[in-house]
Amino acid sequence: MPTLYESLHARGFIAQLSHPELATRLAGGMEDAVRGPEGGAAGGAPVTLYAGFDPSADSLHLGHLVPIMAMAHFQRAGHRVLAVVGGATGMIGDPSGRSDERNLLTAEQVQANTAALKDQLARFLHFKGDNAAVMLDNADWIGPMTVIDWLRDVGKYLTVNYMLAKDSVRSRIGAEQGISYTEFSYMTLQAYDFLHLYRSHGCALQVGGSDQWGNITAGIDMVRKAEGAEVMGMTCPLITTAGGQKFGKSAGNAVWLDAARTSPYQFYQYFVRTEDADVERFLKLFTFLELEDIEQLCRDHAQAPHRRQAQKRLAAEVTRLAHGEEGLARAEAATAALFGGDLAALGEKELMEIFADVPSATIDPACIDSGLPLPDLLTAAGACKSKAEARRMTTQGAISLNNRRITDPTTTITRDHLEGRSILIIRTGKKAYRLLRIAEQG
Repeated sequence: MPTLYESLHARGFIAQLSHPELATRLAGGMEDAVRGPEGGAAGGAPVTLYAGFDPSADSLHLGHLVPIMAMAHFQRAGHRVLAVVGGATGMIGDPSGRSDERNLLTAEQVQANTAALKDQLARFLHFKGDNAAVMLDNADWIGPMTVIDWLRDVGKYLTVNYMLAKDSVRSRIGAEQGISYTEFSYMTLQAYDFLHLYRSHGCALQVGGSDQWGNITAGIDMVRKAEGAEVMGMTCPLITTAGGQKFGKSAGNAVWLDAARTSPYQFYQYFVRTEDADVERFLKLFTFLELEDIEQLCRDHAQAPHRRQAQKRLAAEVTRLAHGEEGLARAEAATAALFGGDLAALGEKELMEIFADVPSATIDPACIDSGLPLPDLLTAAGACKSKAEARRMTTQGAISLNNRRITDPTTTITRDHLEGRSILIIRTGKKAYRLLRIAEQG
């Protein structure tokens, strides 16, 4: 069996290590993960580690899933996991990886987002039973502190020279817009999180994305200066697709973990569409499949890439993690219905999710109530340019309503065709879809 470090490395989780000996300690169970000022062990196995998540939105997204999965691997290996939601740091905003100032959120927005993130993290980490993860909010220890408390007890550990040398600060200072004192101070907040967690939980390791390297090392330095102890940091790579596309809301292409933002069907389809060049890497990062099983799956995929078996397995595994068995079942049922199955089994909400991005039109319900000739419906929906084209395509078998082929151009469309819904899915040819809403105009 590979050690935890070997597994994390093979799966692609490790971008940077603050201490080279971390590899050995992970391999050996990290019995010496925390060392006191004289070099003696100040903690024992299992190690306590943490990762933080700022509530800048009411949902985590796929970019967050890499450190979350890393934490899950640590927990499965017997280490103690702290998941910190940044109720305090979220009020400031992390400048790391940004070229402009964040819009500050209200206290109410941060509180609502914090509650939502806690629920989402519980899908991936076990917060009950043996070796339960612990959910924390840094507003609990930062919020009560006064400005005087902060300057005396925290600010003294980080020099301005040290902070100016960090990439997240230096890049902003060189830009025209600069950086506000608010965002400049963010580093001290995250560094203090590490110090507080070391003191209160014996936390020895911080895990985060590679854009967090400056904040993580600041925390390591603060613990060293305040307590004379050595703690460590590990970063995970910021994941991009083979085409260089970054995951995340700032990139405008976020795949959210909240079903209200990205439906289970859309989530599932995102992974089904994974490029061949990315699928093995994503299987290693986003699933708990054994490495040997992933290698076999990829070998089978290489023999018949058109079947997309690796992508389908990836989609199933990640959707199950994010949305449970029920969410996966809904996603698979919607997928089957879209590709030739019976749409009658799907509710209106599922159909709207599936066809959210297809062209749509709206007609008056009175037209359906009185019966609407099929050619009139197809032209009203924009599915055909003319009634003559509509009749010709229908005769050729190229027209389907709710995935049911219609070959008689004299068909009259009534409410019976809606199957109790207020929308009608029109397909022309194999892949051209239109959504027709039966509702009052405006």
